[in-house]
Amino acid sequence: MKPGNRTRRHAILGFTALVGGLFFSRRADAAGLTPSAAEGPFYPRPSMRMKDVDNDLVKVAGLVREAGGEVIILKGKVTNKAGAPLAGHRIEIWQCDMNGKYLHPGDNRSVAYDQGFQGFGHDITDDDGNYSFRTIKPARYPGRTPHIHVKIFDRRRELLTTQFYLKDHPENNRDGLYRRMSAKQAASVSMEFSAGQNGPETTVNVVV
Repeated sequence: MKPGNRTRRHAILGFTALVGGLFFSRRADAAGLTPSAAEGPFYPRPSMRMKDVDNDLVKVAGLVREAGGEVIILKGKVTNKAGAPLAGHRIEIWQCDMNGKYLHPGDNRSVAYDQGFQGFGHDITDDDGNYSFRTIKPARYPGRTPHIHVKIFDRRRELLTTQFYLKDHPENNRDGLYRRMSAKQAASVSMEFSAGQNGPETTVNVVV
């Protein structure tokens, strides 16, 4: 494909994704669903992930040291729009390390990756739809406000891709993905912290 054609194709795909995202956002807002968001370029495919892919991203199996950054507990419940808990659903998260570096070969910036940070993890919801992760408070990636990427699966079927944000972070309103949400949607995917037994914790419930 010629460079000019490639550029036009990417522009068309980008515009289509934006329009589709806005349409979904309006429907999600009306239905009370968690808003969708772009997967982004750094979703770690299975071959890119560490062997340790549990729900503790701060401690990598076989390493003595833990990840740098502020350790948090992220938890919540996954339900359908009627409020019924969804058991046995896979929830994945991935995010950059404290240096703003993703565990992905496409992030080729000359920044050292924190080898103590798992970068990607998953949990399976219990009978009440609950999930939990031990991870770090999201750091800033150049051009974005701090965020955590999230996917929900019903077995192999993907139900939702979204992102969680830090409540009232000063860069939120300069972030294109954050700004396309309504105030109600933004509140539904915002992380507000309180003191927990194991440090700062936040609860974000997901409706699919």
